[in-house]
Amino acid sequence: MRTGRPKQPLVLTEEERARLQSMAHRARSQPLLARRARVVLACGDGLDNEAVARKLRCSRGMVVKWRARFLKQRLEGLYDEPRPGAPRKVSDEQVERVVIQTLESTPRGQTHWSTRELAKATGLSRMTISRIWHAFGLQPHRTDSFKLSPDPLLIEKVRDIAGLYINPPEHALVLCVDEKSQIQALDRTQPLLPMQPGQLERGTHDYKRHGTTSLFAALDLKTSQVIGQFHQRHRSVEFRRFLDTIEAKVPAELDVHLILDNYSTHKTALIRNWLLKRPRFHVHFTPTYGSWLNLVERWFAELTNKRIRRGAFRSVKELQSAIREFIAVHNENPKPFVWTRTADQILDSMARYARRTLASHPSGINSRITGTGD
Repeated sequence: MRTGRPKQPLVLTEEERARLQSMAHRARSQPLLARRARVVLACGDGLDNEAVARKLRCSRGMVVKWRARFLKQRLEGLYDEPRPGAPRKVSDEQVERVVIQTLESTPRGQTHWSTRELAKATGLSRMTISRIWHAFGLQPHRTDSFKLSPDPLLIEKVRDIAGLYINPPEHALVLCVDEKSQIQALDRTQPLLPMQPGQLERGTHDYKRHGTTSLFAALDLKTSQVIGQFHQRHRSVEFRRFLDTIEAKVPAELDVHLILDNYSTHKTALIRNWLLKRPRFHVHFTPTYGSWLNLVERWFAELTNKRIRRGAFRSVKELQSAIREFIAVHNENPKPFVWTRTADQILDSMARYARRTLASHPSGINSRITGTGD
């Protein structure tokens, strides 16, 4: 039997592994460089090329290429080699000044640099500034949001829910449950103009309100099928009715693991008594400000983007009918959401956020914690 040439073992030093970990997970790493670092780290863990390709969802050829480059040139081999062309007109010192000025300063009276403003300040061209920003992954015009959870049981809850996703229990059903409340039935004040070649679909910026509805949804982790139910309000009474619906649709021989957020409706005496009478139901709460751990939120985003945001609904009944159709089509050919991040990876990411936040605003953070701020 032909087995091919034996692979040269890839052994990492402690320093190389530390640098590769930094390259793979640092927010400012270039995506291609971070991916190459993850390939080498997986190879350094003893995995063969096929296993690395499956784990990182890349081609076997990519794994072979960067394994060989690393074995030949070590860390330097992961960087792109300079290509032939005209001599550089911008020195390394100028590039460094642009990066430092972008990160550590702002133009007078503004919150962030633009290519035009920074070009004026440095004497370089706008295209040069744009290329430097692209090379270092800098996007001053964009911002993102985050919220660190103060939950005292944060670690336990993250490990619990991530463990359910990655290794769900046998002979049991894992359901991600939540409400999408106050969905508005909005109709545009004038008819939509349909898309044409060279012209986007157009709609008026203003709208008419025709009432609201609340959708209770349960997403099956394994199959991604959705159980949905509409209510005009989202109190514990309505939530109990939805639990009754879930109980009726789940086979009696299966345990049910419910993943819920910390909304007060989920913790009333009415719901606690309902759960106590049904020992096959097990509840797992997400951390405070951690509803993103609930996979049904991902499905809600699909519903909003694909059916609600650009829809026009002249009544609540019409809105509900559209959502029911979306659920029916989704359940005909559901594609499960695949959870890939372990609890340790999630907690490490949170720790990096916390350290960077503390390093950037030590006095502000401390005053909020101790209550000494103005």
